Amino acid sequence: MLLDQLRADLAELDARSLRRIRRSLDTVCGPHARVDGRDMLAFCSNDYLGLAGEPALAEALQEGARRWGAGSGASHLVSGHYTVHDALEARLAAFVGCERALYFSTGFMANSGILPALVGRGDAIFADRLNHASLVDGALLARADLHRYAHCDMAALERALAASEARRKLIVTDTVFSMDGDVAPLRALLELAERFDAWLVIDDAHGFGVLGPEGRGALAEAGLASWRIVYMGTLGKAAGVSGAFVAGQAEVIEWLLQKSRTYVFTTGAPPALAHALLASIDLIESGTARRAHLAALIGLLREELALERWQLMASRTPIQPVVVGDNAEVVALARALWDEGLWVPAIRPPTVPHGSARLRISLTAAHTEEDVRRLAQTLNELERRA
Repeated sequence: MLLDQLRADLAELDARSLRRIRRSLDTVCGPHARVDGRDMLAFCSNDYLGLAGEPALAEALQEGARRWGAGSGASHLVSGHYTVHDALEARLAAFVGCERALYFSTGFMANSGILPALVGRGDAIFADRLNHASLVDGALLARADLHRYAHCDMAALERALAASEARRKLIVTDTVFSMDGDVAPLRALLELAERFDAWLVIDDAHGFGVLGPEGRGALAEAGLASWRIVYMGTLGKAAGVSGAFVAGQAEVIEWLLQKSRTYVFTTGAPPALAHALLASIDLIESGTARRAHLAALIGLLREELALERWQLMASRTPIQPVVVGDNAEVVALARALWDEGLWVPAIRPPTVPHGSARLRISLTAAHTEEDVRRLAQTLNELERRA
């Protein structure tokens, strides 16, 4: 019976330490949180600049709701597009140095819509093996030939591109990889895109607001610009609100507006969010002190952690993974941290490769040095006890 099979499948997830747990917060997003009735110090969120709980941003959202109401009423291409959406898209395009931008309701929708709009049957997609699930799904929806190259392996990518006879080619990569925290070699990727006449789609979900001068993202940090680049950034991480955008050459963005099904066939995001996001971009642009504090916390964590059996991965970003390996062991470690009042998520397959289960420590500008020292000291002690 179908229900019996579902119950058996859930039991198998339990047996393999793979069942996810959803927890409920009763406080504003921030490091000091009340979660499932407990006061916790959280190292979970992607709110890298601490803007999600910023009072000025909450006030901007309230102001937007008073001005624009609660919802958009329709899809963007019917009657759900407002002048404040236009203002946000223009601001985002200028901020990341592109001709034009298109605002999506979520990052997953953006990535799921970009790839099928640009390539299809008879074409080829070349994707880093550690790309986010939204890029994987977008590649599958495109129905193009999918070639996955080893993580950041430019030689493997070059060989795959050279062997391809596809009429159109598209390279797709995260900039900051969400579970490793490392940064893609964007300059080398663009050189390959130019040599093999390919699009380069980059997902800067974890770089936008954090990397580059004034938080303008990974492209600005690398000093790159090209009509071949299709740039995606999310607005629910460092920007602290919700949604995503795609930026690039004007005709490319117009094509996505016409052909991206996840843009065309969904209700437009509330204009109040766009109003708040305009304030968020201002906070990002003037957030040099926040980014400096965040960089200092990253350095402090890496100095204070003295792990021998567990592996702190190489990362210069707010994502600081500690690889444990075994699923059951990382779940037990996350539980031990929880018991100490520290909320750090255990990440297991299929989110990460088998045998590489890990803690994903996420630092934000809202953390203090005391917060980071407490985490490092507790982890050091737990390893010594293990």
